[in-house]
Amino acid sequence: MNFLYAFLFAGAACSIAQIILDNTKLTPGHITSIYTVIGAVLSFLGVYDDIIVKFGGGATALISNFGHMLYSSAYQGYMAEGILGIFTNMFTKSSAAIAGAIIFAFLVSLVAKPKD
Repeated sequence: MNFLYAFLFAGAACSIAQIILDNTKLTPGHITSIYTVIGAVLSFLGVYDDIIVKFGGGATALISNFGHMLYSSAYQGYMAEGILGIFTNMFTKSSAAIAGAIIFAFLVSLVAKPKD
């Protein structure tokens, strides 16, 4: 049942993004930014942790989880070190994802042929 909930949640989020993309002049970059901000806001409200518990991998695979990770890391840094901790800890949870994206993008660029 967990797999079904994860699939339905992620599918619904992606379907909403596709509907917005098809019916507005927003670009994929806009949608990505909106979902990241939504994840951060839901984390601020304390809801995103409950969403992760309920939908598991479906909630952690989305770009909104990146906003959640940024906010929760920054908040933990603030609680530990004050204002400066916001900046020093913001990427602690998401650094592996960022590094992985950079490394895999580089590897794909070695074998992929760009379009003209």
